[in-house]
Amino acid sequence: MTHTARITPITPGARPELAELEAKIVAKRGKVTPLYQYLLNSPDMAQGWEEFTRAVRQRNSLPGDLRELVILRVAVLNRAHYEFDAHVPFALKEGMAAHKVEAVKETPISSQFTELEQLVLELTDTMTRDIEVPEPLFARIHEHFQGQALLDLCITIGAYNMVSRVLVALHIGH
Repeated sequence: MTHTARITPITPGARPELAELEAKIVAKRGKVTPLYQYLLNSPDMAQGWEEFTRAVRQRNSLPGDLRELVILRVAVLNRAHYEFDAHVPFALKEGMAAHKVEAVKETPISSQFTELEQLVLELTDTMTRDIEVPEPLFARIHEHFQGQALLDLCITIGAYNMVSRVLVALHIGH
């Protein structure tokens, strides 16, 4: 279903007071993407969003394919089609097989994933749907992820829940 966005995008170059922020976004992303045109309605939030999500994507200790698997699954669970479509190229670039990109849409979790991927998807599903992580699931996760890796995994799930929920609430994307 296509919806009209609930907020008006800011056309790059239309507001001189945003020139410096727009230049930073262009320097880091190559252009002011459609998402950032909406985020520019709140310059401080746009700047914080860019810094935070860039850290999650580019300074994360998780392997890239696992990080993108989490992002795609959160997008599926939250019906954030724009986010899903935006991350498919990143997932493929990070080495995720095309059949797994499609399988991430399946419920229950597909057996096409490795045991570790299935476990990460179970955590993603639990944190997204139920918020609280039961001790038995956490114990299984903790066998594979500790310290920074554990924190990076949970932050990635949480961060992309934030992203997808803002996109869906404001009808940003397609």
